[in-house]
Amino acid sequence: MMRVLVIDDEPLARAGVLARLRQCADMHVVAEHGDGPAALAGIRETRPDLVFLDVEMPGMRGLDVLAALPVAERPLAVLLTAYEQFAVQAFALDVVDYLLKPVEDERFAEAVARARQAWKFRHQAPPAPVAEPARYLSRFTVRYGSRLVFVDAGEVEWIDAAGDYATLHAAGREYLVRTSLHRLVESLDPAAFARVHRSAIVRLDQVAELRTLGNRDAILRLRDGTPLRASRTYIDALLVALERQRAAA
Repeated sequence: MMRVLVIDDEPLARAGVLARLRQCADMHVVAEHGDGPAALAGIRETRPDLVFLDVEMPGMRGLDVLAALPVAERPLAVLLTAYEQFAVQAFALDVVDYLLKPVEDERFAEAVARARQAWKFRHQAPPAPVAEPARYLSRFTVRYGSRLVFVDAGEVEWIDAAGDYATLHAAGREYLVRTSLHRLVESLDPAAFARVHRSAIVRLDQVAELRTLGNRDAILRLRDGTPLRASRTYIDALLVALERQRAAA
């Protein structure tokens, strides 16, 4: 049974979420609040597993409420908002989804499903240690005529497909390597790189911002300003990878 807190300064919005949660047998609402300071105190007192949290509230913004909590006390969160733009900060605070107001039944059910999945992931037993660490590609060998150029994987910011080849983007330069994107993603460290589209791989620490779109695709902005599209096929795995990287850091 997941213990849930509903936080929104609009009574009608709160009522809509509460009505939908009554239909979820595995969700138990422990309290509801209408402003940021009350929400922060309520989370500390009741220790819910999941919060439905308004972004803009009097006294304290929703993301500020989450940021004020130690990681160990921070619940999973579904944002309630009228806006579609979110920085990576939101997804580094255990935000598993967002719901645009007015909330649609189908999107609410999808958010609940993602929250259940994230909750199970939190409570599952840690994997058994492997006998030997996996070996991942640490550098690329690029051929220029009779010359070989070596590019460290840690210098590559993102990679895109170019037919049977792939283009490495590193420090403002491009390097063409003769391998497919599918083979590349299998040889790169998943703690550092993630596929975000059928034609693109990104180094996780280069993601500066993530803006969600209505169809569950997203637009990423890298640290150098490069925009990349993340498709719905890869968005869930990308968010998990970003959160794991934040936790490891």
